[in-house]
Amino acid sequence: MRHPSLLLVALLVACGGGSASMTPAPRAPGGAASITAADVTRRIGIIADDSMLGRATPSHGLEMTAGYAAAEFRRLGLRPAGDAGSYLQRYPLSISRFDPAQSWVRAIGHAAAVWQVGPDLPLMQGEPSGDVSGAGVVILVGDSSQGVTIPPGAVTGKMVVVVFGPAIDGIAGALVQQKPAGVFLVAAMPDEMWSKMPGKTPSIRVVNPSEGGLAIPPVFAVRRAAFTPWLVRAGVDTTLLDVHGPMHIVAAPGASIDFHVDQRRVSGESAPNVMGVLEGSDPVLRNEYVLFTGHMDHIGTPGSGEGCSALGADSICNGADDDGSGSVTVLELAEAFATAPVRPKRSVAFLLVSGEERGLWGSGYWVGHPTLPIANVVADLNIDMVGRNAPDTLAVIGREHSDLSATLDQVAGRHPELGLHAMGDLWPSEGLYGRSDHYNFARKGIPILFFTTGIHPQYHAVTDEPALIDADKMMRIGRLIYYLGETIANAPTRPAWDPASRARIVEPAQAP
Repeated sequence: MRHPSLLLVALLVACGGGSASMTPAPRAPGGAASITAADVTRRIGIIADDSMLGRATPSHGLEMTAGYAAAEFRRLGLRPAGDAGSYLQRYPLSISRFDPAQSWVRAIGHAAAVWQVGPDLPLMQGEPSGDVSGAGVVILVGDSSQGVTIPPGAVTGKMVVVVFGPAIDGIAGALVQQKPAGVFLVAAMPDEMWSKMPGKTPSIRVVNPSEGGLAIPPVFAVRRAAFTPWLVRAGVDTTLLDVHGPMHIVAAPGASIDFHVDQRRVSGESAPNVMGVLEGSDPVLRNEYVLFTGHMDHIGTPGSGEGCSALGADSICNGADDDGSGSVTVLELAEAFATAPVRPKRSVAFLLVSGEERGLWGSGYWVGHPTLPIANVVADLNIDMVGRNAPDTLAVIGREHSDLSATLDQVAGRHPELGLHAMGDLWPSEGLYGRSDHYNFARKGIPILFFTTGIHPQYHAVTDEPALIDADKMMRIGRLIYYLGETIANAPTRPAWDPASRARIVEPAQAP
């Protein structure tokens, strides 16, 4: 159902994001008090409305959302921090059409088999560089947290079998660098999760050419129960799939793989990030920035190629929590700082990115093409899914990596009225540290905290609707993050990394 406020959004976008011709709404008290449950509800109703069609990257709904955010930043008097004096930064995309019916994967040798791309082997991601013939098969086994050993050339030109799980984040970069022909991602998924897997039907495939020189090979998902018998016929001891210890390569001697992926480029487009800055009050510290981030994109509709599945007549994945809640919180924080009676000493910056659901694209582009001096960004406070689950619980990912954790505890202790327990990572097996936009900032050496209330049954489903958002909880989380950001912005020294964490996260990312 269309919310009346969406008519206002359409007018704002049609007028280039301006607001001068409209009578402003009565302004709430400044600072943290301006973050209210009513305002949260109003903004969620705009960003997660059906008319936004799930805000896929790219899409008209995403552009509408970016226009709305830019108009809000302008209304609040923030300095534009996008391209060419605007609030928007754009990055290029390449659009292709994927047809699973015209694609195929087959095994030859002792373990001959034919799989149907889509139902049997969804194509999760990747760009085919051409047909593959006679690729050998290797298994990557072990736990990436115990170390990764991939000898040069061990996976080049081969199909690599990897078990789905948190270990993937630790091996993806090393794996892609060696240019495998493709990846079989073996997953023990329940029916409900498998049904939401992207890559089963004809769809638009979107590639971000700005990601750098490492092309991602085709990654096919396969259910473990269906794949294990084939591995046995290929001469693989399948108990290796559950082996712990340092990661290493095991050959599958009994098979090789041919495949063809029908994917054709149809157009080139671009996608937006939106950024505004409130200048600090100190003549020296105003040149440093506390950054607040959230992603304004979601997974669109079934035709967007991001895994949205229809449920009855509903075919729009609205993403009210993921990440309408984070986007709204960033906008609420912008209003809180803009209306506060006293500006903090450091500048505060507000960045809404797109492409997060496709692979952290918008934040990855920003850190590679920063519109502020990236060395002067002292902290990133990232907000992704903060509108659900227990009313008194907030997970804060990345606590162990910097002294921001101690600052958060001090701030939370001063504000018991918020009724929030700011805990650490409640779901370590989910690998959340590498799954939202803060990760790109951390790899650039910026201390981060990632605020989330976690996964729920409506995650990436059409049922992630505004009506399920806990606006009161979002209000309290927004106020906590405001107080934390204010404290960081007024502190005499910058936040500091834990040395061991910096050596593990930052230094490898910065190595040539």
